[in-house]
Amino acid sequence: MSRRRFTSRKNIIFLSTALLASLVMMTLSVKQEKGIHFLDSIAGTVFSPFQNFFTQTIQSASDGINHYFSLADVARENDRLQFEVQRLISEKSKLVERLARRKRLSKLMAYEDDLRRETVSASVIGRDATQWSKMVVIDKGTRDGIRNYLAVVTASGVIGKIIHAGPSTSKVLLIIDSRSAVDALFQGSRVSGVVVGVGGDECELKFVPNTANVKVGDYVLSSGLGGVFPKGLIIGKVSQVSVKKQSLFQDVTLVPSSDLSRLEEVLVLLS
Repeated sequence: MSRRRFTSRKNIIFLSTALLASLVMMTLSVKQEKGIHFLDSIAGTVFSPFQNFFTQTIQSASDGINHYFSLADVARENDRLQFEVQRLISEKSKLVERLARRKRLSKLMAYEDDLRRETVSASVIGRDATQWSKMVVIDKGTRDGIRNYLAVVTASGVIGKIIHAGPSTSKVLLIIDSRSAVDALFQGSRVSGVVVGVGGDECELKFVPNTANVKVGDYVLSSGLGGVFPKGLIIGKVSQVSVKKQSLFQDVTLVPSSDLSRLEEVLVLLS
């Protein structure tokens, strides 16, 4: 009987001790957690600005790198687009030039049909224009039937004559050259004269009598004399007229019908 009481008391003491130990441990745990929370709060307050600064720095660096690569991509795309624009401009220029050349050639061919003569079309590939010399070089020569003293024209009229025919190129003496002389007549009055070059952009019509009725705007044609230029080709039109009482002849200035400073394609009259 006494032994049972002893065992029961022993169990009560063990349970009481276990409960007390559990309570102490719980209390210590709560206190420890409060201390940890307090330390965490202090650490957060102290290190928070540094952490924010570090985070912002990293973010800024990341944004800068992303922005750099984005700009690099934009630059490459811009270069590609500029190259494409230049290519399109070049293609457009070639098409415009091709259409313009075809238009000029069609005019020349139509003029060739009107002439009813054997001709050779040629392109101007060189120019020798100084104060004393007014010549152009064309890309056709003796291999194409070209020879010296053949007439050279455009759809607008006379421009000059061949003075040197090489195998594949030829030199054309323009009517504005001071060495050039073309027998001519007025389209209306049929008064004759001689068109001579003066080395500038215009010509002079020599030996026109004072009695002739000459007006600004009158057209001057080739007379057919001299054996170079066929009769009836337009040479130019009168730009100035001056009559001197003490002279037998008028001073007549002529503007060539063709723009000799912008020659590109010409016709050489073979017959």
